[in-house]
Amino acid sequence: MRVAVTILFAVLFAVVTAAHSADTQKPRKVVLQLTDNSPEKQVLVLNVADNLVANYGDKITIEVVAFGPGLNLLFEENPNGERIASLAGSGVKFSACRSTVRKVSKLLGKEKSLNEFATEVNGGAQRIIELVQDGYILVRP
Repeated sequence: MRVAVTILFAVLFAVVTAAHSADTQKPRKVVLQLTDNSPEKQVLVLNVADNLVANYGDKITIEVVAFGPGLNLLFEENPNGERIASLAGSGVKFSACRSTVRKVSKLLGKEKSLNEFATEVNGGAQRIIELVQDGYILVRP
């Protein structure tokens, strides 16, 4: 009886360990929303992306979606350009709301240039909805 119980526990341990191992190897998808213009919030979003890349490596897909006042992060003259380039080199995508770009450009009377790593999307909220429907986890630091 003791042998049977020991074997049962060994089998259960192996199953649980295999399930845990498979779960930690599963790719993760995260969308980081930025709608705040504060420099602290911009740095926070970049820090979260950096930490996720450091923890999950190539087992994570990250997209930063900026719209409204948060779009400032993705303008060419933003002081975080080097960090954005570094994260883009690690596979992080940066999406800029086309509607916000148009509104800001209209208000300024000239076209605002985006960071070279930013891609325009139709709308920031729309992009987040698409990503969530595709299995991404929404994080709003």
